[in-house]
Amino acid sequence: MAGGVAAADGAKLLCQLDLDPATKTAQSLAPGIKTVLADAGWRPDDVQLVAVTIGPGSFTGLRLGVATAKTFAYSVGAEVLGIDTLETISAAAPAEIDDLAVAVDAQRGQVVAGRFTRQEDGWLRPTADAELVDADAWLESLPGGTIVSGPIIRRLIDRLPKGVTTIERELWHPRAAMVARLAHRDYEGGRRDDLWQLLPRYSRLSAAEEKLQKPDNQFPLV
Repeated sequence: MAGGVAAADGAKLLCQLDLDPATKTAQSLAPGIKTVLADAGWRPDDVQLVAVTIGPGSFTGLRLGVATAKTFAYSVGAEVLGIDTLETISAAAPAEIDDLAVAVDAQRGQVVAGRFTRQEDGWLRPTADAELVDADAWLESLPGGTIVSGPIIRRLIDRLPKGVTTIERELWHPRAAMVARLAHRDYEGGRRDDLWQLLPRYSRLSAAEEKLQKPDNQFPLV
């Protein structure tokens, strides 16, 4: 329901703008980029790397974000990196947290959930691939002592099992500053993404795709 734009010089955050959640991202994203460029004192072609979350997330939000990032990168000759949304959320966790469960809403009573453990390099990194599961099953799988985060917690907080706690509420949502931090880490580590191959990573097929794949789905000939 909310997006953001940030500018960073290496590991140093220069500025960050949270887009107005009351305005459709299609209307606020381009003006937000323009504002952040101005705040950073940059021209568009000063940008050398464009990073964007690639999912899991909403179909429309991911498509819009990735398409905008790729178009901008192509137009200014910048490189592009896709950043995992769950890892973006985990990156905001306080340094004293060594294990974290993160989940985002997948609709239809489900979540996409992942677990993260702090490594020797100081980063929380995934312990396994994220999974699409029923929200009830995910809640039941959380043992006492688990610390959780993610925007879905806002809706599930009254159902958390005994002994399960959350990080600060303001850290539940992915922020552009964390995308910048992860992009700098990965780029310095040698990771590169192909602008032409970078795609959103959806948690499931869209409703239209699922309907199309049903074996009894018939279309009239015209």
